[in-house]
Amino acid sequence: MKEKYLKIKNLSVSKDLANFINKELLPGTRVNKEKFWKAFDKCFHELAPKNKKLLQKRERLQKAIDAFHIDENDNQLTLKKYTKFLKKIGYLKKAGPNFKVKTKNVDLEISNICGPQLVCPVSNARFLLNAANARWVSLYDSLYGTDIIPETYGAVRGKTYNPIRGKKVIEYARNLLDKFVPLYDKSWNDLTKIPEILKNKIDLKLKNPNQFVGYSKKFNKLNSLLFINNNLHIDVLFDLDGKMEINNPEGNQDKIKIHDIYLESAISTICDHEDSVAAVDAEDKILGYRNWLGLMKGDLKVEFVKNRKKIIRRLNPDRDYISAKGKKIKLHGRSLLLNRNVGHLMTNPSILLKDGSECPEGILDAFITSLACLHDFKKKGNSRNNSIYIVKPKMHGPEECKFTNLIFQNVEKVLNLKKNQILCGIMDEERRTSINLKECIRALKNRVFFINTGFLDRTGDEIHTSMEAGPMMKKNDMKSSKWIKAYENNNVNIGLACGFSGKCQIGKGMYPAPDLMNEMMKQKIAHPMAGANCAWVPSPTAAALHALHYHEIDVFAKQKELLKRKSANLSDLLTIPIAKKHSWSIEEITKELKNNSQGILGYVVRWVDQSVGCSKVPDINGIGLMEDRATCRISSQHIANWLHHGICSKKHVLEIMKKMARVVDNQNLKDPSMKGSSPYIAMSDNFDKSTAFKAACELVFHGKTQPSGYTEPILHLNRLLKKN
Repeated sequence: MKEKYLKIKNLSVSKDLANFINKELLPGTRVNKEKFWKAFDKCFHELAPKNKKLLQKRERLQKAIDAFHIDENDNQLTLKKYTKFLKKIGYLKKAGPNFKVKTKNVDLEISNICGPQLVCPVSNARFLLNAANARWVSLYDSLYGTDIIPETYGAVRGKTYNPIRGKKVIEYARNLLDKFVPLYDKSWNDLTKIPEILKNKIDLKLKNPNQFVGYSKKFNKLNSLLFINNNLHIDVLFDLDGKMEINNPEGNQDKIKIHDIYLESAISTICDHEDSVAAVDAEDKILGYRNWLGLMKGDLKVEFVKNRKKIIRRLNPDRDYISAKGKKIKLHGRSLLLNRNVGHLMTNPSILLKDGSECPEGILDAFITSLACLHDFKKKGNSRNNSIYIVKPKMHGPEECKFTNLIFQNVEKVLNLKKNQILCGIMDEERRTSINLKECIRALKNRVFFINTGFLDRTGDEIHTSMEAGPMMKKNDMKSSKWIKAYENNNVNIGLACGFSGKCQIGKGMYPAPDLMNEMMKQKIAHPMAGANCAWVPSPTAAALHALHYHEIDVFAKQKELLKRKSANLSDLLTIPIAKKHSWSIEEITKELKNNSQGILGYVVRWVDQSVGCSKVPDINGIGLMEDRATCRISSQHIANWLHHGICSKKHVLEIMKKMARVVDNQNLKDPSMKGSSPYIAMSDNFDKSTAFKAACELVFHGKTQPSGYTEPILHLNRLLKKN
């Protein structure tokens, strides 16, 4: 869509964006419109050149590293020599003295409660509401509808309620209550009557009476009992009339009429403007900004039809209880909402600077998303401390963290905010940040609230940074390589050493397969065991199930243990995952290329043709995996690396890309979610005219020259071509 611009000061602003800011965003904030635009203009023209210089430094460092590996190609590279070189060019910084972060006004969801974290595209209002409301999720539904309960001995899932499966859900849930809220003298399975409330005290004999928090009533009858374990609430709901069982029209089959168990699940949610959205112009940006504004105002709603019924979805209200002392309790009904802005790389045509160049998108995000938060300050529907939470991705090293701090200082000044009122999450997903993490945190020590690890983006940067070092291991082999373990441990070690425990989040990455919850339960317990306060999950259902891991593991106790652990070895962190002595057969190479190509094509065709930034894309085995730009980055960089080192030829890769495009087309044509307002256009009908297929090929064949191996420049360009 061609932008129509208004001249405001020295800026050319998309007419639609200007109207959104003036008519929807600013009113009610007490920010003067004239003063805002004057300061907004000044900040952009002061910050944009600094942004550009940092990107130029990235390029200089990458060229120096490329030249180093080319020169050392025939020599035995030692870590001592490599480390000395990285220090010389300023890539590896000297660590300064120890310190503790000084972040203030952090909400309890960040500082005191450990649990799952959702990441949701800000462009999808329905998904946003689902994620925000996933603070409380039905355990019964999460068990009944997933493979946690095996479909054996008649316990099959079907279109109608199956009491055999229902019984297994009840048994599973009772065993969890025995584990996390144990009774003193019996099992929850042995209860034969509904507990009574006597003078605001429960007649249940708990092993730990302090686990009883309170209760709620409905129509003057007991409605629920509220317990707590590891700072997470468990709400046991009763159905005294036997009529509330939604799935079972015959009534509640539970002998003590427990209707459901609601778990406090997604404690925080990242509303994402970055990797999970396809936002290339003002139209796309306004969609995301408007949804975020609706969340901050508390009035976001969406109407849709499900099972032939019209449904209106809104933000859930807070939850009311009566405490053990007879006092009213109000618990937050929604996930604490964080906002992931874009990084420093991309620009956006929604605003042009006085020299005609596009505005840095990360600076734009910082101003608009923070301004929207002012609407929340009046009612404290999100942060009770009036803090703004911005997660900042793809920062390369301490200097770029300092620049983010400068951006936020400017925003605070323009919007009349307090100093350090904007808190910052540091995504540890780039190599220069990992090896300098302590200094990155120091640069943001007064506002940092979060660090995390992300295997995919971090691996993409690992491949690109060391592109000239040699051919990389196969993707799956990288998961067990030396640098990965060092990276994961280093992140936790540094966070704890900087005083994160009880103040800030230490996070871990996404489990990608939303349909394989039984496997998730086996794998993701490793995250709280590693000392992580939170870890990403792909759905509200996954959040409820992953919450069980935080009931099982006391993360703060685990963090105390880990404080005694030795620091991760820098030499391990710098060990490049090249396949020094590979002897792959053509079949092995082809299989790896097919797997990578499948993921790239499945993602890119939705991004370019459908403007879908994140979705469940079938892999080569037909298993649905949550794909975003990070998964696309690692796959495209991996093929680019193998091409560069002669593991495969361009002809071989192109043949596989065409073959896998047909596979992806067949999958998408059968996928009900792809039958939207615009029909799916198969790539294989005409490869030469398919914008999506050409974009996927460009990601691979031009992957070596892309800045840091990022996919955004190629994807944005081709999406704009498709739109226009």
